[in-house]
Amino acid sequence: MSYSLGLTLYNLRAPVSQVPVPERAARPLGRLVWLHAPGPDAQRPLMALARRLMAGDDGISVLLTVQNPLPDPVPRGVMTDVPPPDTPGEARAFLDHWQPDAGVIAEGEMRPALIHAAHDRGIPMLIVEGREPYVMRGREGWWPGLVRGLLAEFRQVLAVDEPSARAFRRAGAVPARVFAAGRMELPSAALPCTEAERAALSRAFASRPVWLAAGLPAPEEAIVIAAHRALLRLSHRLLLIVVPEDPSRAEPLAERMERVEGWTVARRGADEEPDDETHVYVADTPAEYGLWYRLAPVTYLGGSLSAPGCRISPLAPAALGSALVHGPRSGAWGSIIGRLAAAQASELVGSAADLAETMAELLAPDRAARLAQAAWLVTSEGAEVTDRVLALLRDHVAAVKG
Repeated sequence: MSYSLGLTLYNLRAPVSQVPVPERAARPLGRLVWLHAPGPDAQRPLMALARRLMAGDDGISVLLTVQNPLPDPVPRGVMTDVPPPDTPGEARAFLDHWQPDAGVIAEGEMRPALIHAAHDRGIPMLIVEGREPYVMRGREGWWPGLVRGLLAEFRQVLAVDEPSARAFRRAGAVPARVFAAGRMELPSAALPCTEAERAALSRAFASRPVWLAAGLPAPEEAIVIAAHRALLRLSHRLLLIVVPEDPSRAEPLAERMERVEGWTVARRGADEEPDDETHVYVADTPAEYGLWYRLAPVTYLGGSLSAPGCRISPLAPAALGSALVHGPRSGAWGSIIGRLAAAQASELVGSAADLAETMAELLAPDRAARLAQAAWLVTSEGAEVTDRVLALLRDHVAAVKG
């Protein structure tokens, strides 16, 4: 009774949406699984799940709903939509159009009108990457029994850890349906490279120590220059590879280093090859990150010392065995950098002096290797949790179609 009252009050107090619902793509034929990511932290594991779902031979299509998409590319073939305004009418229109055979909500966001409408239609629903249940932002309030009633409508809740699982049980989820499953896997981030190029540059670098400044914005050029200047006093054979965030900065940056610092600089865009005398190799080819991550044992994540934050994915260098160094500004990668930090898989710096000191420590190959190994483990964990979600979804879809 309290659930019905809470849902009724919630629906009665729904604000009138002033934002028109965008035109939706046509629903594909066959089976369709709907994945909902409330925020950026949930989008990446759901994109990995979407890719795995579509790779199967059972012809499942995937719809991903996100409010504010990340810059990451969505897996090919995955349809996207914005979640509908949470009113009974909009929920019905959304479900009438997409007719999902199963649904997945990440983290624990409760969209009461939408979840209840899905339950009424017999659509099996799961919660994954569960942290705690909450009514969607902007609709918080006192709704008697609402969250408890909604949680009862989910077939399973897979929480990221035991404290999160307890939060769902306390909120009213059926205890036997709640599991501390762990985190799901992240999208594969191993970027390709041309092996012949890698082998040739590896020979050119020989046994020289190398570090990479990836996605370097103009405001941080002086910081990296100062750090490299300090590092060359410790290791005169050290080579810095720089990939500017803006490729047009490659030429003026190279000229500045040659004129002011007196360094020997080679530019890849000018077909200049590095040799034993080269201090800096400027690579104005962002498409070749897979090459640079394989060649550099240590990568500094450009932009992480200045606003608006880290420019590039920390997953890509981690997946290819490059140890990670970054500043405090994580940009769109806060949850990933947080996971790396928790696993002691990255180094945090706050200034040019910190950057030089940390890089000096990581010039020891064993230290960089330990950090890189820890980062690689973060990028590769969670496959068994995603396997479990895949099995549940396929079972539910088969049962619906059975």
